[in-house]
Amino acid sequence: MARTQLLGPVGTLNKTTPCAACRLLRRRCAQECPFSPYFSPHEPQKFALVHRVFGASNVSKMLMEVPESQRADAANSLVYEASIRLRDPVSGCLGVISTLQQQVQALEAELAAVKAQILKCKYRQTGAAILPTPHAAALLVSNAVISGAAPRAPASSSSSMYAAAASSSTDYSSITNDNLSLFG
Repeated sequence: MARTQLLGPVGTLNKTTPCAACRLLRRRCAQECPFSPYFSPHEPQKFALVHRVFGASNVSKMLMEVPESQRADAANSLVYEASIRLRDPVSGCLGVISTLQQQVQALEAELAAVKAQILKCKYRQTGAAILPTPHAAALLVSNAVISGAAPRAPASSSSSMYAAAASSSTDYSSITNDNLSLFG
């Protein structure tokens, strides 16, 4: 009648409490219950999420297809995927992945801009006219930081735009070598 269940990392034994799945499904929790090792009776909301999205039968089938050593990770993945699917029924996990990829791209672009700014400050202070690598030169050119002649204005009425851009300059005299060590 009673079954032994191992719960949590401390190894406490529970002989009377059914797992969250059996409690939600209102059935008796057998000793060989496929849900008991993965859905603790102390966190019933996890199985409720998974059951709502996938159904108990499908969850049982999915867990049985996975090797036993990976079932705990599969159960956690199902819980995460179900919670995301309920929050965003259209995109689900793909929407989260897409958002994270966009954030990575934005941060990579920001990092490239900061590195170019550091190079710009470093070479303005030393007065170096030679760039160390072709990659650094490309970064400086792409960010329009190489000082030299102003860009030529096309023969049109927008020449005032180029004159204003060429005349503006930023004062970096307050940046010292002490500040550069903070950036690696």
